[in-house]
Amino acid sequence: MDAKDQGIPAPPQAPLDCLRRAVSRVLGAVPSPPQERRTRDPETRRQLLRVTCWNVNGVRAATRKGLVEWLSEDGPDFIALQEVRALPHQIPAELSDLGLRAHWEPAERPGYSGVGWLSAHDIEAVQLSLPRRFRVEGRASLVRCGALWLCSVYVPKGSGTLRDNSRVPYKLAFSRALRGRLQPLVDAGERVVVLGDFNTAHQEIDLARPRQNRDNSGFLPGERRDFAAWLRKGWIDSFRAKQIEADGEPRGGHYTWWSQRLGLRERNVGWRIDYALVSPAAWPFVRRAFILPEVRGSDHCPLGVEFDRAVLER
Repeated sequence: MDAKDQGIPAPPQAPLDCLRRAVSRVLGAVPSPPQERRTRDPETRRQLLRVTCWNVNGVRAATRKGLVEWLSEDGPDFIALQEVRALPHQIPAELSDLGLRAHWEPAERPGYSGVGWLSAHDIEAVQLSLPRRFRVEGRASLVRCGALWLCSVYVPKGSGTLRDNSRVPYKLAFSRALRGRLQPLVDAGERVVVLGDFNTAHQEIDLARPRQNRDNSGFLPGERRDFAAWLRKGWIDSFRAKQIEADGEPRGGHYTWWSQRLGLRERNVGWRIDYALVSPAAWPFVRRAFILPEVRGSDHCPLGVEFDRAVLER
């Protein structure tokens, strides 16, 4: 699906831009939005609280591909990791050497799933009390720092081993259970952020080729309705809300996952399936939401939210 079908405006018609646009049309690419600065300046770090998430597609592999260097450069206050695929004793020592607090929720099955937190602040782990059939896969981790609750989530894929959408019922049941566990916090006016890999593109602008994926898990009507249920319950899709605030309307081309097939990431043929959802009580503290597509090391890229530091104050 090309950019025109998604309603993406044409870039400035400088000669080089025209050439790039012509190449994009030929290759079926979607123009990439402007890139973020990779290194935050000290003043920004002092003023804003940075909460980031990243599906690293295996923390040991990501460490070999530069995860530690990126963490040192980006300097998040909190980072939620998904698809850790390691038991706590298998976490690379290089991550411990950063001096960050850590909390891990591994899957019982070795080398599978798992989520966790790395934090520059003291955090308190909170029991989610999800049913055992979800706990064994290490899909969610809830922590608290001051007045802020943070949940790292890795929603299951709906496709089974035969790519037959057989896991969709499990996926939707997990999402409902997690939403049910977190909703009392939202209803009580708590400041909550749930962020990670939801494995669902909510709207057509959230993937480059919606027409070709209507029957595939990640863009099925039931999955999209389930994601919409989070928003109906008051959760705010922070990136989309801030993007609309900046541009005046929803715009595509912002993705967080790309198939590893040759050339798709370079052509920005991707999906936005990773989100940072913010509760209404936390939203007034949000200053910026961002996606970092230039950061490599996984088939996903990091994304996150920057808050006024007062969000931690009770």
